[in-house]
Amino acid sequence: MEPIDLSPVERRVWRAFPAGTPLDLRDGDDDPEHGGGWGASRTLRASVLRKLLLRPAVDGELAALRVNGARITGRLDLRYATIPHPVRLSGCRFDEEPELYGAHLRQLNLSRSFLPGLVAQTIRMDGVLRLTECRVPGQVRLGGARLAGALFLERARLGDDGAPEEVLHLNHSVIEDDVWAPSLEARGQIRLNGATVAGMVNLRQAVLLTPGGRAFDGENLKVGSDVVATGARFDGEVSVRGAAIPGLLVLTQARLSDATCALRATSAVIGEVWLRDARVDGTANLLRGRFGLLHAAPDAFGGTVWLDGLTYGLLTPRLPAKARIATLERDEEGYVPHAYEQLAASYRQAGDDRAARNVLLAKQRRHRSTRPRYARLWGYLQDVTVGYGFRPLWAAAWLAGLLAVGTAVFGPHPPAPLKADEHPPFNALFYTLDLLLPIIDFGQEKAFKPAGWHQWLAYGLVIAGWVLATTIAAGITRTLSRQ
Repeated sequence: MEPIDLSPVERRVWRAFPAGTPLDLRDGDDDPEHGGGWGASRTLRASVLRKLLLRPAVDGELAALRVNGARITGRLDLRYATIPHPVRLSGCRFDEEPELYGAHLRQLNLSRSFLPGLVAQTIRMDGVLRLTECRVPGQVRLGGARLAGALFLERARLGDDGAPEEVLHLNHSVIEDDVWAPSLEARGQIRLNGATVAGMVNLRQAVLLTPGGRAFDGENLKVGSDVVATGARFDGEVSVRGAAIPGLLVLTQARLSDATCALRATSAVIGEVWLRDARVDGTANLLRGRFGLLHAAPDAFGGTVWLDGLTYGLLTPRLPAKARIATLERDEEGYVPHAYEQLAASYRQAGDDRAARNVLLAKQRRHRSTRPRYARLWGYLQDVTVGYGFRPLWAAAWLAGLLAVGTAVFGPHPPAPLKADEHPPFNALFYTLDLLLPIIDFGQEKAFKPAGWHQWLAYGLVIAGWVLATTIAAGITRTLSRQ
């Protein structure tokens, strides 16, 4: 039985409901954002819709509320209600934010509608929740929601210049499909803290603006596949701290900017992170992150980086070690040994041992810069002579040069023998080798005694030999300890 106080348009909706007949109220002026002036022929009271939705279904009919282009006055209060019928209120204007706290619905479609806000914490949805192209200047509160289908937010506009800091709250929600939000525009924070998304989070070409705040909060977010934000723009921090993303985090061609921290992925476990042609203007905090693959050119990071504890399997694109080392030297914490070891391990995994050695050499040089001035001398000596053990051929070059000098000096002017009647024939080459090599004994050094400045040259060769031997031994020890 119909209520007797229904308006003509409400009566049409009431009669269309039992069979799920669509009702289109559009008349040419169809922008719901400016629908405050829609007349009585398009106006429905929220209280009437509530009574209609709470009606039991008629046997043999598939009831549904399908209305397009209506103005809904009053507050649609469905708190804790169980609505077994599909609800589609598309292109509608809500004068007040709907109250769906704790409600249980089969499916809800509010596409292209204007809502001051949406209160729907702990809502249960047997199907999808569609907010496609919605305009919501206030908050969409879906904390603790459980959706058996997807959440659609493509081309939606959330918040405005005077909006609260948080415009979409999905904390601890469970979505058993995708969060589908390409081209979403949000002037305020998007929060998925502790949320679980069985499918993917799609933010392609999205624009999230929270200057000085957090634009995207995905801390402890768990997704079944990927988070894709190709070409997106984030003005404010993007945080996926502690997130578990087994597939891809795609920030290709994205722009991230924040005065303090533009990207935070601390302790996140991610299959692949793609920053191809991306730009991160602000600090990138990747502490203790674990990535299977990291695709990031050095110029992707416009600010400082935090890399201590970061591990990754492959690092692409493949670049010379010098280009990657420059990024490590911008670490906010200064000298971070683990960052160098991880980069070297990545080069070794790719089969580029030479690049790995260059990285480890850079590590020793950076470590030297952190030591007191008096302690740097030994480091400089190891660097010049054998490149901290990573340039063994340098030692050979030094030995060859010193050997040539000694041979050239002692050859024309042999030193006097210690015992005139007991000495081997003098050989300038092997005499110099005896001076340079502290372990090998050719019998020349003990048989002859130089004098004058030749004696000082001999002392210098002995000292140089010991220094070379010590630095070579230190380099070999360092190499063996890494192995």
